[in-house]
Amino acid sequence: MSATPRFNDDESPLSRLATRKGADGQPFLNLVEAAAGERLRLDFTRAGMMPSVSQRWDAGPRGPRNSGGAGDLSDSALDARGRVERALQVVGPELSGVLLDVCCFLKGLEQVERERRWPARSAKLLLKAGLGVLSRHYGLEAVSGAKEGRIRRWRAPEG
Repeated sequence: MSATPRFNDDESPLSRLATRKGADGQPFLNLVEAAAGERLRLDFTRAGMMPSVSQRWDAGPRGPRNSGGAGDLSDSALDARGRVERALQVVGPELSGVLLDVCCFLKGLEQVERERRWPARSAKLLLKAGLGVLSRHYGLEAVSGAKEGRIRRWRAPEG
């Protein structure tokens, strides 16, 4: 069994925004921005931060009373949780909500705008701004003057 969660690209709003071309013939999100969003989603999934919607058989009335807390998480899940928290702190409270909604909870842009009572197409712009900050935090950079979206280098996040 693989330790890396596998995702269906068709369910991700980011993959649709990275492949759907605009009037200028370019995709709305470049490869670097989409990679930053998917990296946040991967850490969010590894951290086990998605709310549970099914029954937990290990937390029954005869099971241990303290199960389900942070003490039950593995070291890799705790590390992933720390990476998510640092990334969202760097992005800031203004942009972290839209990143969580779209990248981690896989909400569509229209749904985010409706829930937050934002004007049409505003979530798209805020998402792009948040992914730009997130890609810099992760050390993802596009090659300037070369084919758009190519990743030049990966580096460990500072801090």
